[in-house]
Amino acid sequence: MDKQGLYLTAFQRKLLLKSLETDLRPEYRRRIEIMLLADAGQSQTQICEALGCSQETSRHWITMAQTGQAHHWSDRPMGRPKTVNEQYLVRLQELASHSPREYGYSFQSWTGQWLSKHLAKELGIKVSSCHINRLLKEMGLSTRPKDNTTEKETSNQRDSGIKIGDLPSNVQPSFLWQFSLMKTSN
Repeated sequence: MDKQGLYLTAFQRKLLLKSLETDLRPEYRRRIEIMLLADAGQSQTQICEALGCSQETSRHWITMAQTGQAHHWSDRPMGRPKTVNEQYLVRLQELASHSPREYGYSFQSWTGQWLSKHLAKELGIKVSSCHINRLLKEMGLSTRPKDNTTEKETSNQRDSGIKIGDLPSNVQPSFLWQFSLMKTSN
């Protein structure tokens, strides 16, 4: 029969011990060890000395054990979020180079926010839209449509048939020019 602890049920204790057998980040391992040591009757001070953790950390996880929430040891993520990797960057570049319609969306152009959502769903790495735009800029890409104003102006000038530069310099002012220069009497 399982040894009786102060706070944990036999099932919780077994689950925590089993979790310690897996390859865990040190911070998660410490959470479990705090709860197991508290359950075994160790004081907060003894736990902090044994594990080299802060009073706040030990107090929190002792409380989790006392309130029957030991199974939540992995619910709160630790540290920095996952960072983008080479696969993420390649996929970002691929998506940004194609229309969102090719991927089932109704809109024509990507936004940083939509790229972020799509990649989070596809690769499980959540990145802010600002960071997406920064990454795109580093790659020489953008979600903004290309500015074609100079192209449009050039084509409009071609279509108009007349440019200011087309007028010869030796031509006298036209009738309209002379008219606008005439004095009018009141």
